[in-house]
Amino acid sequence: MSPSRRGFRFTPLHLAGWLFADMLLVLALVSMGDRGDPLAAQAATRPSPSASAADAEPSPEPSPTPQGPRSVERKPVKVHVTAAVGDTARMVKQLRAATARYEGRAAAFVLTFGQAVEPSDGQAYAREINKSLRKARPDMFTDATTRDFWNGGSAGAADLEIYFYTR
Repeated sequence: MSPSRRGFRFTPLHLAGWLFADMLLVLALVSMGDRGDPLAAQAATRPSPSASAADAEPSPEPSPTPQGPRSVERKPVKVHVTAAVGDTARMVKQLRAATARYEGRAAAFVLTFGQAVEPSDGQAYAREINKSLRKARPDMFTDATTRDFWNGGSAGAADLEIYFYTR
């Protein structure tokens, strides 16, 4: 048989990748369509004013407050802490001083980069700093998600990136 007479043989295996991609797309669309509207749910839970209260006196304009779910600020607050390994008192003191101007705010998540020669030591130092955060400002960091990372360098220092919720 000559090469020109040979035809391309179709097998269902050729469509497996496309079928997987299409199924993934459908799953993503269903997932997005299944999410409720948080603003509509919030409005549905508010009690409606009674007819007699509405006739008695007009209500004042509501103050412009943020609507919808909280979000996280894009720009982090960067903090540098220098304390010996195990010196929790110094860590807490520096963290209180560095976060004093943000009092009353809540942190969403904190990325902590502990400096050390070895990665495991740097992560352990970052973990120690993150525990000190909750001692320094419990109201600010109680529900915050923290992550421990390593950054090369000499031990006894850490760089923090604190991402606060929007006001």
